[in-house]
Amino acid sequence: MNEAFHIISDGSCDLPPELACEKNVTVVPFYVSFDDAHYLKENVDIPIRDFYQQMVDQKGVYPKSSMPSVSDYEDAFLPFAKAGTPVICICITTKFSGSMQSAQNARSLILEKYPMAQITVIDATINTVLQGQYVLEAVRLRDSGAGYQDTVARLEEIKHTGRIFFTVGDMEYLKHGGRIGKVAALAGGVLDIRPVITLKQGEIFPSGIGRGRKRTTQKAIELLLEYLEESGLGIESFSIAVGYGYDREEGIAFRDHALSILQSKGYEIDEIPAYQIGATIGVHTGPYPLGFGIIEKGIH
Repeated sequence: MNEAFHIISDGSCDLPPELACEKNVTVVPFYVSFDDAHYLKENVDIPIRDFYQQMVDQKGVYPKSSMPSVSDYEDAFLPFAKAGTPVICICITTKFSGSMQSAQNARSLILEKYPMAQITVIDATINTVLQGQYVLEAVRLRDSGAGYQDTVARLEEIKHTGRIFFTVGDMEYLKHGGRIGKVAALAGGVLDIRPVITLKQGEIFPSGIGRGRKRTTQKAIELLLEYLEESGLGIESFSIAVGYGYDREEGIAFRDHALSILQSKGYEIDEIPAYQIGATIGVHTGPYPLGFGIIEKGIH
């Protein structure tokens, strides 16, 4: 292992497995279950596409996710502790999951055996595709030659800039998971009204409602434009990605539409990556989440 430090993240980061491998990132998967009895490791025992297909095929069945265990993190940390390679471990917001606690407990156990091991566990305060972008910023810092402590400091600096602007196919999964008020869920069921939601600093906030997919996706684009304008920074200072659920075709069309709007507003941007939102968040949103993640870059 020749790297100055190694980056680990939990499965909430939703990096495609081949990209995580290419960037030399270890992903500790979440678990997902459709029957409360059999839990499968995401992207190990069940591909994301299969997870969404089951949701679509079994309407009215609400899958559950479960965080990585302490031993899962121990297994991830151990080879780097043995090799003397420092580790930065980036975990989903603690407002959504106890994954970070599992990582911290594993860190303590590793340090008992390897007192010289360096393991920093970071609360990303974000999740899903946005967490993936955050992890990729850590990769860019590492690969640019940034030191271990400097990378940790920069990651702590930029995480508060992370935002997700997204909508869902309907409110049923948010309602079932207790993520929104029952009154809003009832209105959604009766009137085909869907929410537009902002995630920032670990929590979700309502950012409007709309009837039909076109209006809510347009609202997500408007929220992105407002954020860029309010930031006072150029678009080149940010990492932006689109996240989609079951329907990749819709995700790509949404990405292309957003790109054309940004360009028409004078923003110099040639591409926006699009990633599939994984099971950790998909169990709460249902099969059709769609939106943006944006965060300040580690290196401008």
